[in-house]
Amino acid sequence: MEAGNLKIYADVENCPVRNVLDRIGDKWSMLVLLLLNQEEVLRFNELHKIIESISQKMLSTTLKSLEADGLIERKVYAVIPPKVEYRLTDRGQSLMPHVLSLVDWANSNLGAIKESRLQGLAS
Repeated sequence: MEAGNLKIYADVENCPVRNVLDRIGDKWSMLVLLLLNQEEVLRFNELHKIIESISQKMLSTTLKSLEADGLIERKVYAVIPPKVEYRLTDRGQSLMPHVLSLVDWANSNLGAIKESRLQGLAS
């Protein structure tokens, strides 16, 4: 890769990698995507029950961000009480093979990474 082509990565706002990873690399987004990939459709309260340690506000914020990026869609049913379902969009589904590859890589390497971290702390 030529040095000129690498400049796109230095521009924080327009770098495609940083732009996407900043959005899905937070504490909760990847987990929400993985759950929707596994279950296909989940309601807000189902997601909240599964992810016990997330606040309702943070779950709402995470879902809004993923929806704004076109990775998930929100379907509201006109019933009382309100029923809202979430599912992956085509764009979200196209991301999942890459996410699942990262999950596999993390599972394979987490032990060695933890060991390296401990060695780094010891020196």
